Amino acid sequence: MSSNLAILPEPEPLRAVTVSRDVQEFDLLIEDMEAELGEAWGDLDFAEAAAFLRQDEAQKLEFLVLAMDQEDEPRLSQVIELISLAKRATLRVILVAEGLGPMALHELLRAGADDFAPYPLPENALSEAVARIRTPGRADSDDMMRRAGADLPQTVDGTTAPALPATTGGRTGATEGAVFAIQSAAGGNGATTIAVNLGWELANISKTGAPRVCVVDLNLQFGSVATYLDLPRKPMIYEVLSDVSSMDEQAFRQALGTYKDVLSVFTAPADVLPLDLIGPEDVTGLLTLARDCFDIVIVDMPCTVTGWTDTVISQAELFFVVSEMEVRSAQNALRFQNLLQSEGVSTERLSHLLNRAPGKMDMGGRSRIEKMAESLGVKFHAVLPDGGKQVTEVNDQAAPLRELAPRNALTKEIQKLAQGLHEARERIEAGDDVVSAKARSKKRAIFGLSFG
Repeated sequence: MSSNLAILPEPEPLRAVTVSRDVQEFDLLIEDMEAELGEAWGDLDFAEAAAFLRQDEAQKLEFLVLAMDQEDEPRLSQVIELISLAKRATLRVILVAEGLGPMALHELLRAGADDFAPYPLPENALSEAVARIRTPGRADSDDMMRRAGADLPQTVDGTTAPALPATTGGRTGATEGAVFAIQSAAGGNGATTIAVNLGWELANISKTGAPRVCVVDLNLQFGSVATYLDLPRKPMIYEVLSDVSSMDEQAFRQALGTYKDVLSVFTAPADVLPLDLIGPEDVTGLLTLARDCFDIVIVDMPCTVTGWTDTVISQAELFFVVSEMEVRSAQNALRFQNLLQSEGVSTERLSHLLNRAPGKMDMGGRSRIEKMAESLGVKFHAVLPDGGKQVTEVNDQAAPLRELAPRNALTKEIQKLAQGLHEARERIEAGDDVVSAKARSKKRAIFGLSFG
């Protein structure tokens, strides 16, 4: 008598595996894997995966999905080793993460993860990530490789060199690039969040003819622009900062990172460096290079006053000081202003931003804002609302607010701020053909009036 087992179909060979502490904690991932692969996938825990990836059978797989949450951060080194083993087996790696800190995400992407999806998984997020890793040369895939710290060799003028960001091809306007600097009156006031998102909004202000924008992180010790956009900190950053005078536009461009081929970033260096590594002449040279390459340069300043802070102020069209509605911020903003005046530094370029301001439903909020402005003797050029916990969550996802929180109140106000700067720039482009001291003075006046 023949056995019924003889007519059973052979199981479909595995095409992928998930690796997690407990896959049952990621029920949406299970559903999406079944939708994508049917029964052609398996699940392993971290220890099992380490053993499996050392076997020849691992090379038969197409990709691996690493699922992690905040409880897995203590085993970060173990997971990085798993990524290394997966790459040796020529597997693509998709990272699915919930609640991981930005530094942990950054380390995992630098270790070689090919794509990323947040958990809970948005609709079609896993399917789109799989499609990206299956398509060689896709822009998003290239971007993930850059985020992992890899250089993409391309041919430039017949020679092989690191690929230059598409955003550095040259300026679009007739006048020199505009510089806007942003500095917190006190630590944690949100200057970097504003700098990153203002840069992103300006770079996407128009579908045609948008300005070329670069964010320069001059917080040499604890700059976090790279973290907020999950970009690698290239070793060449230190080389540029160490010898700015000998750098040309080509060297400057090669030091830049790029976010989605739209926003260029000169990141802070990988190591903590003394703030006096660079001097006023170095800062002038660096900003001159940036002006020559871009229409708009956003400078994220350290909270500390340095020997070259006044240099940036003199180079900037507007120097934004970010405060919150608290005594600490108000006192520091006033002390900063008094310091500049005592040193004979012009404060005409200072523009005050109030971040995390009371919402529209707070009836007494407007009067408190007016009292703070009166005590500082200033007028706030923009009042930015508190975006709440969502802003922190988006920063941890290493993306601009516009991408993951387009309806957030802070997103909308930064868009208005960007629109004002863009319209002022267009007025300058329409009226100024020659860069001169008079033109620069006129330019600053136009930018200032656009907020009045």
